[in-house]
Amino acid sequence: MKIALLVNVKVAKKMPIPIFNSVASWFLKQRINQIELFIKYPHEVQNELLHQLLDTAKDTHYGSNYGFEGMNNYDIFKNNVPLTTYEEFEPYIERCRRKEHNIFWPNEIKWFAKSSGTTNAKSKFIPVSEESLQDCHYKSSKDLLCIYLNNNEDSELFLGKNLRLGGSKNIYEDNGTYFGDLSAILIENMPLWAEFSSTPSNKTSLMSEWEHKIEAIIEECIIENVTSLAGVPSWMLVLLNNVLEKTGKQHLLEIWENLEVYFHGGISFTPYADQYHKLIPKGDFRYYETYNASEGFFAIQDTNNSKELLLMLDYGIFYEFIPMNTFGTPNQITIPLEQVTLNTNYAIVITTNAGLWRYIIGDTVRFTSLSPYRIKITGRTKHYINTFGEELIIENTEEALKSVCKKLQCEIIDYTVAPVFMEGKNKGAHEWIIEFRTIPENIKEFTDHLDKRLMELNSDYEAKRYKNITLNQPKIHTAQPKLFYNWLKKHNKLGGQHKIPRLSNSRTYLEELLELNKITVL
Repeated sequence: MKIALLVNVKVAKKMPIPIFNSVASWFLKQRINQIELFIKYPHEVQNELLHQLLDTAKDTHYGSNYGFEGMNNYDIFKNNVPLTTYEEFEPYIERCRRKEHNIFWPNEIKWFAKSSGTTNAKSKFIPVSEESLQDCHYKSSKDLLCIYLNNNEDSELFLGKNLRLGGSKNIYEDNGTYFGDLSAILIENMPLWAEFSSTPSNKTSLMSEWEHKIEAIIEECIIENVTSLAGVPSWMLVLLNNVLEKTGKQHLLEIWENLEVYFHGGISFTPYADQYHKLIPKGDFRYYETYNASEGFFAIQDTNNSKELLLMLDYGIFYEFIPMNTFGTPNQITIPLEQVTLNTNYAIVITTNAGLWRYIIGDTVRFTSLSPYRIKITGRTKHYINTFGEELIIENTEEALKSVCKKLQCEIIDYTVAPVFMEGKNKGAHEWIIEFRTIPENIKEFTDHLDKRLMELNSDYEAKRYKNITLNQPKIHTAQPKLFYNWLKKHNKLGGQHKIPRLSNSRTYLEELLELNKITVL
């Protein structure tokens, strides 16, 4: 009965929502009460969680070293347990990967999410415990559906399937432990209910060769009743444009008439929004943003038509925050959730049920609401430009590009920015390379508008641009078609969580791209 209803959409639409849809919706909505609990008592939930994590790991090697036993408040924890980066924590992770037990978490850790740098940076192996798998990653997937269904009671999400676009890496074994792209690990351990409601098949989802994988996904999915999409906006856009090319259709609703929501995350949706609106010309189509990483799942958009994300406080993750105006300085401070303020840029620090202790994940956020705690992702601790004191962050560039593209009726695919350093009497500047889907008629006009909008968004940038005292106007290069795609392909980083570094204080990425821009497309 369920299978027939899922396959034959026209029959399903003539009868009441099937039992499967009703039961699933009821089950997921029960979680709303628990979410409301941590919204009402956020500090109590976080403090209790910290005590549980410390108690669980008190007899581990790490817990013994730093005296977890007897730690009964946050200040003692902060003053005795050091902040860590991956490089500092890596020796403990490597011991765990060699099958040493009880290093930083008491229970055996079999899975490691392999997270690599944008270019040839050394791979990271992030521990994924059974607790984090069940109580964070899978719990968040159920919560996302729960929140969506609670907000959209007329949803027919379960009448069809979710088109997922995950990583392109298989699972590898090393000394009895397993590693791979996080999405591959999640697919490998996926509960039956989630597998049943997803497309493409696990086999296709885990294909390693990106371009062959795209073809296989299209073959499987164009015959399905797809009601939702899930994946990184840039790579999903590549897939969806290929779907239209393959089918000869004008937009996605000609293929999947019941499509109702896109769950997205990984990178900012802002530069791609207009392109998605053209692909899915449906007034009540919904977009839901998530915030997750190999280290954990952190936040979910909890209302329709919002750009704010609800910080999820009961996923086995204890949060701390470093104000970015102190980050990396001798005066650096770290504060708990209850001390954050609105509209301050913070670096996130996490302590997790996978044994990461006071771990700096490299992302920055600002709070848009303190009751409940809602955030916006603003960038990365390493992906910003502050060569001249301008403190340009990804949020600034994304918003400026969106505004200018709308004004001048152009569209972008990708971009990156780096500084032009001062030399002699020459002023500094920001140098951009942008790949356009629709090129502006006049690049000089585009540059003028972009520069002006950045000054409106960022007072530090405006001060450095004033009368060209420190910074000259941005310099913009137009990229040849597929430049960024070919750059990622050259580095064997197509698909999955791989992304273009938007901003950098180094010219390394920019110089590589400028050089490749001179060469015939690969």
